[in-house]
Amino acid sequence: MTQLESRIAAETSFEETLLRELIAGDLLSEDGADRARRAHARTDNSIVDILVRLGLCAERDLAPVVARVTNCTLINTSEFPQSPIDVRISNPQFLRDAKVLPLSSGDTGILVAAADPTNTFTAHALELALGRPVIFAVAAGSDIEDAVLRLYGDSVAVSGPDKRSAAAVDIANADFSRLQEAASEAPIVRFVERLIARAVERGASDIHIEPFERTLRVRMRVDGVLRDEEPAPLSTAPAIISRIKILARLDIAERRLPQDGSIKMNVRGREIDMRIATGPIAHGESVVIRILDRAAVELDLAKLGFEADKLEQITRIFARPSGIVLVTGPTGSGKSTTLYAGLSRLNTAARKIVTIEDPVEYKIDGLNQFQVKPEIGLDFARALRSILRHDPDVIMVGEIRDGETARIAMQSALTGHLVLSTLHTNDAATAITRLLDMGVEDYLVASTVTGVLAQRLVRVLCKSCRRPVAAPLAISNLPENERPLVFEAVGCADCGGTGYRGRTVISELLPFNDELRQAILRHEEAVRLRAIAIRGGMEPLYDNGVRHVLDGTTTFDEVMRVAQDVS
Repeated sequence: MTQLESRIAAETSFEETLLRELIAGDLLSEDGADRARRAHARTDNSIVDILVRLGLCAERDLAPVVARVTNCTLINTSEFPQSPIDVRISNPQFLRDAKVLPLSSGDTGILVAAADPTNTFTAHALELALGRPVIFAVAAGSDIEDAVLRLYGDSVAVSGPDKRSAAAVDIANADFSRLQEAASEAPIVRFVERLIARAVERGASDIHIEPFERTLRVRMRVDGVLRDEEPAPLSTAPAIISRIKILARLDIAERRLPQDGSIKMNVRGREIDMRIATGPIAHGESVVIRILDRAAVELDLAKLGFEADKLEQITRIFARPSGIVLVTGPTGSGKSTTLYAGLSRLNTAARKIVTIEDPVEYKIDGLNQFQVKPEIGLDFARALRSILRHDPDVIMVGEIRDGETARIAMQSALTGHLVLSTLHTNDAATAITRLLDMGVEDYLVASTVTGVLAQRLVRVLCKSCRRPVAAPLAISNLPENERPLVFEAVGCADCGGTGYRGRTVISELLPFNDELRQAILRHEEAVRLRAIAIRGGMEPLYDNGVRHVLDGTTTFDEVMRVAQDVS
């Protein structure tokens, strides 16, 4: 039996084996598997393609399992060729659509990376076209598409600086009609769609597009850290930015003033919300796309990374019928996600929950979500006064920015409402002094605040490549051979060479007791309040981070990166 005949005979068993392996690895739910089976029965698409298109499984999680089930080698991007392999492939679009990439040519045949090595049509077509056996390896489909665009970009990619299309425009003389024409060209449309799809696949929170003197820089923020993507030709910058503006319903002719908009797009079977911000810079316009992928966010306190003892305290605070709970930290520290997770736990038919946000990031059934609009006078304070007449049980204020909002929130908590909000402070104790500095009366702070949670997000070590080392001196003063073992980041194909995959939370929870309330009434400084809290059982943020280092979750360098200001 030939290799091709063997693949045909094994196709059905491959599908079920793949689904079982994904379920066993917690990469796919039983419902998701049933949905994939139904879709496969109604279409000619492969099971691999269906899992990705429906957003049931991430390509980077899927590829290692496909390789294991098919007994093929898993290829990472570092093993991709730097120049096209001369294998008589005259139609690069076929490579892109089939998600295959020739890697090398040898005496035994052609080594080809494929997202789905069981696709018999692709295998047969390649073997006929090349007249030689095809040996399959496995790679993530998005990585293959990126490589095809890089190696065979003349027919599928955005035109380079030496291959400008008639509609390509430069920054200096672009006008409205030509921008519209350029933004509608197929290569520009494909570039933007694939950029967004790649960002969603990688779990990026933001895409940054920045024109400089000689290049159009493209970066993605993954796990809180910006990473460079392959730059696009500067000549395409106006068309790419105009395409994003068209999708966000912004004025493509206005390039002097900042603009804000939003996009809702179906990406690989998932509805993705995006916030768009544009602004003029020295060499054109900068664009930032904030990706709000509701399916990628676990709005469950138990899954955010809080330890069991901390989770019990937080749950107890959220369960109180009144009072105000504050979550503090810098931008990007997961404050809103924590509040949403708390609201999800409170979201029952017995409670009316109203939120005031700017903007409304995640739309959740059962919540009455208000969008503030400062341009018409609807700020946080005015919205908060208004919603008190809507008979709420729980109120979430997206952020306390001024004394008026803080005072109304405190009075709401005093009159029997549970209020949740955020503050931008470095630690939990400073939140108290910040409220007092805003002019909130000390008795209101002491009597209404029931808990302050300060948090940061740290990257989680990749379990496929992390390496044990002796703990640094900052953690243990023992001789090196007596220090406890921790782990350091290495980097592999599973984590994209970074050494990390995903993020988790480190935190400190300020417990309120009589001693702390008396100190607030005396207007004690934050340092004194912090000392009282630690004496009352608070684990400092830095110590909590070290606990995560010792249990192998993250590295000491990562804790210092996000918590050095409170260590």
